[in-house]
Amino acid sequence: MRKTPLYEKHLEHNGKIIDFGGWELPVEYSGILTEHEAVRNLAGLFDVSHMGEILVTGKDAEQYIQNIVTNDISTMENNQIYYSFMCYPDGGVVDDLLIYKYNTERYLLVVNASNEEKDYQWLLEHKFDNVNVENVSSKYAEVALQGPMAQTILQKLTSKNLDEIKFFYFEDNVLINGITALVSRNGYTGEDGFEIYVAPEYGPKLWDTLLEAGKPFGLIPAGLGARDTLRFEVCLPLYGQEISESITPLEAGLGFFVKLKKDNFIGKDALAKQKEDGLKRKLVGFEMIDRGIARSHYDVYAEGKNIGFVTTGTHSPTLKKNIGLALIDSAYAVEGNEIEILIRNKNLKARIIKKPFYNKNYKK
Repeated sequence: MRKTPLYEKHLEHNGKIIDFGGWELPVEYSGILTEHEAVRNLAGLFDVSHMGEILVTGKDAEQYIQNIVTNDISTMENNQIYYSFMCYPDGGVVDDLLIYKYNTERYLLVVNASNEEKDYQWLLEHKFDNVNVENVSSKYAEVALQGPMAQTILQKLTSKNLDEIKFFYFEDNVLINGITALVSRNGYTGEDGFEIYVAPEYGPKLWDTLLEAGKPFGLIPAGLGARDTLRFEVCLPLYGQEISESITPLEAGLGFFVKLKKDNFIGKDALAKQKEDGLKRKLVGFEMIDRGIARSHYDVYAEGKNIGFVTTGTHSPTLKKNIGLALIDSAYAVEGNEIEILIRNKNLKARIIKKPFYNKNYKK
């Protein structure tokens, strides 16, 4: 089992440790509901040091990444971040990732922890000659400071005017109470916030410094449980659930990040054909009518036949409802339609509703 540089801090704060893709990480500290509400209303601090970081440098770095990802990075500014997918030739997803652009010859790719090695090998397999690809994951500890009070808290610790860091942009070499950091304005919660990258040896000091500065503003440590309910309410996808090697970005309703007009990229032909032929499956939101919580991979029925499966389902702490996402036959993917979810051998009623379930509060 792998531990992040903040492992001892999780024990100090009574974190309930679980195995998350081979990492020992806290699922909760004071409780998922408490942590979820703190992020929606005040602020929460997450350890996301398990995420993978891959550095791409060289003369042809831009063209190389263009060939690998679905988004069009030729439109990026320096210090901007794009969200994108890497796809297989059949349109299935290798991974979703964040692309941090320093300049046309230097990019940092932030990938999912569970896919780090797979992604690195995929990038090496498709490497261009004038490009260097390096897995630098071990060189970073990363925390996410999320919530309406995030900027107020972080601003106490740095002379950098955080208003200058726009949504989905970053600044390198920012001093946070004497610690050199890369600071980006983004997150996985639907709230304003920052992701902060530092050398691993400074991770624990950064954690303590942020929690201390955030005390008057209600900042608390938050675990994977709240991270999942927060991202789910704003319908941000989770790899292996809403997107996977067998679920394309188009089926997941994420076509905005697939630029079919740009020159060739891996998976382009398959995705273009899928769009042209019309999607056979679509990701929909639903709320339970009957009492019950739908979980990932539960079967979905309509008119007595199996029409798909739940990708994520839970009780929404903000909406106080049992809701979910499901990938179903397009013919049934109509808002207001009733469907049934097989929960504990019983078909329970649900209704298709609009997504996202909660509006994002990003600072534009």
